[in-house]
Amino acid sequence: MTTPCYHCGDPVLTGDTFQVVIFDKPRLMCCPGCQAVATTIVDSGLSSYYQYRTENADKAELVPEELKSLTLYDNQDIQQEFVRDVADQKEVPLSLDGVSCAACAWLIEKQLQRTKGVTHIQVNTTTNRALVRWDDSETSLSTILTRIHHLGYKAAPFEADKQEQQYHRNMKQYLYRLGIAGLATMQVMMLAVAMYFEVFGDMDETFRNYFRWISLIFATPVLLYSALPFYTNAWRNLKARTLGMDVPVSIALLFAYFSSLYATVTGKGEVFFESVAMFTFFLLLGRFLEMRARRTAAAASANLLKLVPKMARHLTGETVPANSLKVDDHVRVLPGEPFPADGRILSGKTSVDEAMLTGESLPQTKQSGDTVYAGTMNVEGNVDITVINNHKESLVAHIVRLQDEAQMAKPKVAVLADQIARYFVAAILIISASTWLYWHFSRPDDAFWIMLSVLVATCPCALSLATPTALTCSTSTFGQLGIMLRRGHVLETLTKVNRLVVDKTGTLTEGTVQISTIEINSDTLTEQQVINIAASLEAFANHPIANAFQARATEKVNVGAADNHIGQGVSGTIDGQYWRIGKARFALSDGAESYQSYPVILSCDNKPVAAFSLIDPIRPSSARLLAAFKDAGIQTTMLTGDQSRNVKQVADELGIDSVVSGVSPQGKLSYLQSLDSRTITLMIGDGVNDAPVLAGAHLSVAMGGGTDIAKSSADMVLLGDDLEKLLTARRLAQQTRRIIRENLAWALGYNVTILPLAVMGFVAPYVAVVGMSASSIIVVSNSLRLLNKK
Repeated sequence: MTTPCYHCGDPVLTGDTFQVVIFDKPRLMCCPGCQAVATTIVDSGLSSYYQYRTENADKAELVPEELKSLTLYDNQDIQQEFVRDVADQKEVPLSLDGVSCAACAWLIEKQLQRTKGVTHIQVNTTTNRALVRWDDSETSLSTILTRIHHLGYKAAPFEADKQEQQYHRNMKQYLYRLGIAGLATMQVMMLAVAMYFEVFGDMDETFRNYFRWISLIFATPVLLYSALPFYTNAWRNLKARTLGMDVPVSIALLFAYFSSLYATVTGKGEVFFESVAMFTFFLLLGRFLEMRARRTAAAASANLLKLVPKMARHLTGETVPANSLKVDDHVRVLPGEPFPADGRILSGKTSVDEAMLTGESLPQTKQSGDTVYAGTMNVEGNVDITVINNHKESLVAHIVRLQDEAQMAKPKVAVLADQIARYFVAAILIISASTWLYWHFSRPDDAFWIMLSVLVATCPCALSLATPTALTCSTSTFGQLGIMLRRGHVLETLTKVNRLVVDKTGTLTEGTVQISTIEINSDTLTEQQVINIAASLEAFANHPIANAFQARATEKVNVGAADNHIGQGVSGTIDGQYWRIGKARFALSDGAESYQSYPVILSCDNKPVAAFSLIDPIRPSSARLLAAFKDAGIQTTMLTGDQSRNVKQVADELGIDSVVSGVSPQGKLSYLQSLDSRTITLMIGDGVNDAPVLAGAHLSVAMGGGTDIAKSSADMVLLGDDLEKLLTARRLAQQTRRIIRENLAWALGYNVTILPLAVMGFVAPYVAVVGMSASSIIVVSNSLRLLNKK
């Protein structure tokens, strides 16, 4: 039964989110409006109102409809669309409106970090998104969204289509503002030229004042409408007691306008209406071009979600929304249609274009039992699939989520740049005030315009954009390469690697292990029976070697008490006998030395039954990867649990510097820990036994065809199993580092150069605004060079 609101009597549909203590008891309210009114009544000492009232109060309408609607996001059914559970907490990606610089991001992060229950918040100014994690028992999503709204920004759960619509709305508003500022600038500049150069000869004072009033009329809508975004951002910053880039810009515009207004009314002094119009026009033009460039950088990951179709077709022929599909639903996909969800093929055979995930241009053949992913294209045949992941847990959603996390993770240089930008704004204000004081006493007529030039020319927009735009562009390109970044430090660490450590089976080799020879040590078992027993035991292991036995088995043997000894082998009982399969020292208590050259031994009650020799083809890309790393002066090591003759053969063929073979998962980790502290390792692996060493390496890569536990332990996941893409990734990381340094050098160099020139009065106001806007555009354009680098 629904509890009524204590204030107005309406049903409470928001749980215990809104409460007020009245008469020493917590009373439930239906909305924040009723909560606000009830709190005011209690705080005013009028609690007796509730004791003597004869009917419920009218529903409070003190909260804007937009804020009241945020409570709908607390509904669990609605949250299923965009909220995911992470370690007993909830996580949601948000779209933000109104974020323009690093100061905005800093403000939102600092304010939300103070909100009870919020455990993590990251804001990306390039993509205008935030990632928020919170404890649902302490706060609600609507509370978080409301807190952001109170800061002056708009926030809602991220949806690619809605953010696209919001982007187009923002661009349309910018075009309106830009158009008005452009038209006004042209008119005011014509009048300014007439006054400055006295085109009409000795201009009568009446005409001069007339031109000033006309300029005032044109400049006023520019100040009140076109420049409004700058004031809004500046006011947010000042309310939060921080300094953003729009603070000096707003001060410059307001000072210029009101000093010109005073001069126009009194007929004394200089006017700067042309500066107000030009400042606003060039600033808006710079922001407009910057927004378009940043949109290009941010669109790549969001566009992946658009590849997933909106509708899906059940086997019954019924068409349903794709995001409503649940695990184990059966769906039919026709040729030329994208798959609506991650699934496993039930029937049919086709080829699938997976270029959007792996970067591979050739379609991959898929048949019954194979896995397909949402957004990939069914090229040839009709197939029926069973859904294995809902849309929130699909691979493409996982990739987008990981890309967002990687983009939001700030390297040290980005944090430092943000801090410098905030302090730089304070320094600009102090220097501008000092500049005005100096010129006021030496050349009073020039003091004001020189101060305006200092305020505008040195605004650190480019400095704040230098790092985030480069990181966003490079992360998007990583996704196009088929490489998922799972940690924010990847780009930094990848450029510092000086030792490459690789697993053998499934990494350097294709993992399609085949049995080459079998040595039988039993008089009662045939070769096929031995293979059937080995395959039944290996069925309990998740390793490429197990597949070699499965491929040749003809029947299954019942195995009891099976146990997978990771990195060693598998044991179990068959007809009361204790069987083992794995490494020689695991399968045999005595005589293991005689079988060390065989990678796999099958034993029964500690007696050898069969010894297997295996072959595993080397990946074509392995040789190119190792050769390129060696040419770069990076040491290479093969770290494998295998101790067969195949290990030395692979190492010699690939020219690997050192080999550590026959080691356990813990032994692999111990090897890494034994290396010199100056060694920065890049570990590549694919199996369960590689998970500890992947987690322990400075930087780790899991193969796309590897185990889930390996992928969850790695910093990067290579979706297409093409090792050569790691070479491109390393070059991209190096170029990202170079471009970040170029951006910072340009931004700092520009500000350091322009500041003394502006202070000395060598930079006119219109030159200042053009220089500042051009500086920001140069930084963003330089970062865009990182897109589509393959």
